Amino acid sequence: MAPRAFSIIAALTVAGLVIGPVTAVILRAEAFSGFRPADWQALRFTLLQATLSGLFSVLLAVPLARALARRQFIGRGLLVALLGAPFILPVIVAVLGLLAVFGQSGLLNRLLAPLGVPEVQIYGLHGVLLAHVFFNLPLATRLILQGWLAVPAEQFRLAATLGMGRRAMWLSIEWPMLRGIVPGAFAVIFVICLSSFAVALTLGGGPRATTLELAIYQSMRFDFDLARAAVLGLVQLALALTAGLIALRVTALPVAAKGLDRQVPRWDRTDRWAICTDAAWIALAALFLLAPLLMVTLNGLAGITTLGSSVWQAAGHSILVALGSTALCLFWALPLATRWGEWLGLAGIALSPLVLGIGLFLIVRPFANPFELALYVTATVNAFVSLPFVLRILRPEAEAIRADYKRLRDALGLSGWAWLRWVFLPRLKRPLGFAAGLTAALSMGDLGVIALFADPDRATLPLKVYQLMGAYRMEQAAGAALLLLCLSLGLFWLFDRGGRVGSAT
Repeated sequence: MAPRAFSIIAALTVAGLVIGPVTAVILRAEAFSGFRPADWQALRFTLLQATLSGLFSVLLAVPLARALARRQFIGRGLLVALLGAPFILPVIVAVLGLLAVFGQSGLLNRLLAPLGVPEVQIYGLHGVLLAHVFFNLPLATRLILQGWLAVPAEQFRLAATLGMGRRAMWLSIEWPMLRGIVPGAFAVIFVICLSSFAVALTLGGGPRATTLELAIYQSMRFDFDLARAAVLGLVQLALALTAGLIALRVTALPVAAKGLDRQVPRWDRTDRWAICTDAAWIALAALFLLAPLLMVTLNGLAGITTLGSSVWQAAGHSILVALGSTALCLFWALPLATRWGEWLGLAGIALSPLVLGIGLFLIVRPFANPFELALYVTATVNAFVSLPFVLRILRPEAEAIRADYKRLRDALGLSGWAWLRWVFLPRLKRPLGFAAGLTAALSMGDLGVIALFADPDRATLPLKVYQLMGAYRMEQAAGAALLLLCLSLGLFWLFDRGGRVGSAT
């Protein structure tokens, strides 16, 4: 089979994975009798938490990114690199870490108890916001930091020459840059938080803190009201598509002029007030991001020896799902690493995993027991959700390879398979390894579709951690969370390292 045929098969498969489930959901939604008060509440809470999560993440990221932009210190590179860690961190692991720090018997309440301060409560809206800021503050910081570093150094030198104060420099240089970056960062985080499921499931704390994703899950898992789940899924899809289009629109704004790429120390970095505030923001951010991970590690070391056979069986299921999801995602991504292919893959962002899961459930149900196919459906959905990120990683390098080696290919008369084997895949090895590691880590830590379908014999490790938390077996949950963290990071490192073996980077 020629490589072109694989491109057609991949495109048709991805398109069918969008059209088929969405059509099944639309057809099922015709039997819906109307929105309930609880559905309106879920819609309002979804929009509220997504808006507040985006606002808090961006507002806190601005001073943090500014501090990182004008400071050089030992460990700065490591801290900036760690800002990408929450993206591949399993949600359930982060939630357990946040509970260990901010929960009822967490570290913060133990420190505040002797002072007579009321207990900090993590469940409800504030808990959901806390978790979303934990995940999205690093993303917002990275986006805004790139904007700050893109400001030509000549502008800061000119500001120093003209004797501008902090306020004048803010208005003339920094605010115009932020005005171009911040709306896009907010829109991206808003889209991400719209599909919040695992955070709302674990920290929502009741019907008043239910997102649309969680309402879909409850309709499927507890009420088995497929029509209601289908309509909620369509509402979720409409919100995601609208927000996604807005995000694409606002992220296309220019942010800075061109310069000579010279590094010029900013004159305001020596100001005593600036030094103190920058140090405080960096220290608080590092503490906020690293303390939950440290608590998960410490608690997990004590609980990992208490894990039963069911946890290890769930770990095996998660590894198989992660490997299958990675293989399927790369099978789609390699032939779709083009401009039109990336546009097709964007459906993975707009289409909610639970909506996709409901659609697949409706399609499969007349022919087989969907619960017996839970792991296969989970691997397929995880591959589809990871596809936009993988295409974003692979496409620039793939197009550069095609442009640079086209004449060589034509001169040597390389066939499709020879081109793939001797030129394309070897040159794509490094980004391919990174993309595979990212997909494996995201799939390993996913707690989404598997919660709809899984029974005790087919649970994955994230679902097992959630079940242990629900049974108040927190020591075993901490041990299983540490195991999940190690497996997720281990798979990411293994694939990423494999892609970099033999290369200069």
